[in-house]
Amino acid sequence: MAQVLEFKLPDLGEGLTEAEIVRWLVDVGDVVAIDQPVVEVETAKAMVEVPCPYGGVVTARFGEEGTELPVGSPLLTVAVGSAEDTADPGASGPASGSARTSDADADGDSGSAGETSGNVLVGYGTGAPAARRRRVRPTAFTASPSSTAPAREPAPEGAPHIAAAAALAPAPVSARTRDTEDRGPVAVVSPLVRRLARQHGLDLRHIAGSGRDGLILRTDVESAIRSTEQQSSAAASLEARPAPAAAGPVAGERIALRGVRGAVADKLSRSRHEIPDATCWVDADATELMAARAAMNGTRATGTTPKISVLALLARICTAALARFPELNSTVDTEAREIVRLPGVHLGFAAQTERGLVVPVVRDAHTRNAESISAEIGSLTEAARAGRLTPAQLTGGTFTLNNYGVFGVDGSTPIINHPEAAMLGVGRIVAKPWVHEGELAVRQVVQLSLTFDHRVCDGGTAGGFLRYVADCVEQPALLLRTL
Repeated sequence: MAQVLEFKLPDLGEGLTEAEIVRWLVDVGDVVAIDQPVVEVETAKAMVEVPCPYGGVVTARFGEEGTELPVGSPLLTVAVGSAEDTADPGASGPASGSARTSDADADGDSGSAGETSGNVLVGYGTGAPAARRRRVRPTAFTASPSSTAPAREPAPEGAPHIAAAAALAPAPVSARTRDTEDRGPVAVVSPLVRRLARQHGLDLRHIAGSGRDGLILRTDVESAIRSTEQQSSAAASLEARPAPAAAGPVAGERIALRGVRGAVADKLSRSRHEIPDATCWVDADATELMAARAAMNGTRATGTTPKISVLALLARICTAALARFPELNSTVDTEAREIVRLPGVHLGFAAQTERGLVVPVVRDAHTRNAESISAEIGSLTEAARAGRLTPAQLTGGTFTLNNYGVFGVDGSTPIINHPEAAMLGVGRIVAKPWVHEGELAVRQVVQLSLTFDHRVCDGGTAGGFLRYVADCVEQPALLLRTL
C-alpha cells in the first residue's frame, strides 16, 4: 500500500549543523526517482545537491529559497507505494519490497527494506547497502472540475506503485511549499548568479542573458542591479523632503554572519580564544627560486604539461621543513592536555572566492612532488571559484600556507587555522635593493611570516623551521637533500 514518507535535511558531515536552501529542483506533484537531487543547499563550506532516498510523488516542500534550516528539519514529503501491494490487494502479508514506515528516519537505518537507496547524500553516503534501483516513470495529470486537486490519469502499465503514490499527493499548489505563481525555467547555470539576483530582489525571467544561447551571466545581473539602483535613486530625489534632525545615533547596516563568512568568524574567534600564538618573520632573497621555476617551466617535455606555480614550490619547501620540525604538524587536545603529532601533512592553502575565504586541502602533500602539488592546487582553486568544493575538500588540514602577496602586500601576521598549530604567510615577491655576495644589487625579495602555537613548541623550533624555509627559497638546491 502507498504511504507518505518524510525526508529530513541529512547530516552533511564535518560538523555542519545547518544549510541554506539555494534552489528547489522539484515542485509539489513532481515524480522523483530514488537518489534524484531535489534541492540545492549552501553550507558554510560548499554548495551541495541533496538527493532524496525515496522514489514517488512529492507531496510537500518545507522552506522557501533563502531559508536556513538546521540538520534534521523536514525538507519534503514523498508519497511512495509498492508495486506488489497495488497489483495484488488481496495479499495477506506485506510485500518484501515495501517502503519504510513513515516514522523512519531518512538516514539509511538498518532494518528498512523499502524503496530507498541508503545513500542520503551521494558522495558521502550513510553506510547502508544501496537497494536495487527501479525506474520511475512520470504520471500524466489532468485538471478535475470537481476538486481543487488535479486529477491523475491512470498510471502507465508496469508502474502501479506510482499511481498509488500519486493518489495520496495533495494539490500541487500550497502556500507553504511553492510560490503563488509558476517561476518557469530560466537560462542560469551558476547558483552564485541565482543567489545574487535573489539578494537584490531581481526576477531572472526579466533579465536578458548575454551568454551563449541566452545564458544569464553574473555581469547581466550586476547590470540589472545598477539599473535598478539608478531608477530608485532618481525616484528618491523627486520625492525628497527635508527630514527632522535625528534624535539619536543613526543605526548602521546589519549584515548577518552566516554561511562562509559566519564559519570564518567562528573559526578565527576560536583560534584567538584558545591558541596562545606568536609570530616571527624574515626577509628572503627569492631570486634563485624564481630562476629555478623559470627553468622548470622552460624545459617542459610537451606544451600541454602544466606550469609549476610559485605556491607549489613553497608548499614543497613546507613539507620538507615539516619533516625536520614535526612539532608544527600537530594539534593540541585541550581536554587531555596532550600534543598530538600527526603522521602525514595535509596542506591547506588560502583561496579568496566570491563566497569568501576558503581553505582547500591538498591531501598527503608530503608524498607529492612539486608538479603533483601544483596540479592539485590548480584543480582545487578552480573548484573553489566555481563553488564546487565538497566539505571533505575543505577540512582535515594539518598546516596552512597563506599567500597574501597576491593582494600586493608585503607582510601580515596570520591567524592560525584552528585546530592546526601553525601557518606560513607569504608576501609579494618584489624587486628591492639587497646585499648579494658583498655587493649591493637589485634582487627579488619576499617576506615570510610564521604564526605558531606556543604550546607545541618554543621560539627555537619555530625559528629553525622558518630559517630552513628561507634558506630553501634563497638556495633551492638545498631541497635536493630531502628529495
